[in-house]
Amino acid sequence: MALVAPAGQDDPDSGSQTIVGFWHVKFVSEGSEGIPDGTEVDAGYSQWHSDGTEIMNSAGRSPITGSFCLGVWKQTRAGTYKLNHFAAAWDSTGSNLIGPANIREEVTLDPKGNTFAGTFTIDQYDEAGNKLAHVQGTITGTRIGVATKEQSIF
Repeated sequence: MALVAPAGQDDPDSGSQTIVGFWHVKFVSEGSEGIPDGTEVDAGYSQWHSDGTEIMNSAGRSPITGSFCLGVWKQTRAGTYKLNHFAAAWDSTGSNLIGPANIREEVTLDPKGNTFAGTFTIDQYDEAGNKLAHVQGTITGTRIGVATKEQSIF
């Protein structure tokens, strides 16, 4: 039996209008206390799966501090999706658990399904459930396919 990727998962030019696939993402602060607007606060690679789950490898965090987070998503209307994901955040030594970080996104695909844009919030908690920090802003994503060149993701 041959495996066939759904339209859009392996070809950014397919015109697919599904969030399912591999994305290069960027998080830019807007309206976050103590962080200038326009500051890139994270970037990385996100995989949205057809079963409603998601995983992100954060390029903005060192692996020793926890660079992966897992989430769940649902489509809220045509071309628009909500994501709720969590990460275990560690201090800069990677030895002390800070607590869970909750990242929420609402994104809308472009008509061809090759990019998305929307908003995000990140709330960092300690292990007792006290909110330590809040960051908000805009997120953008660019679909990655088998023919995507490295210069396409900067």
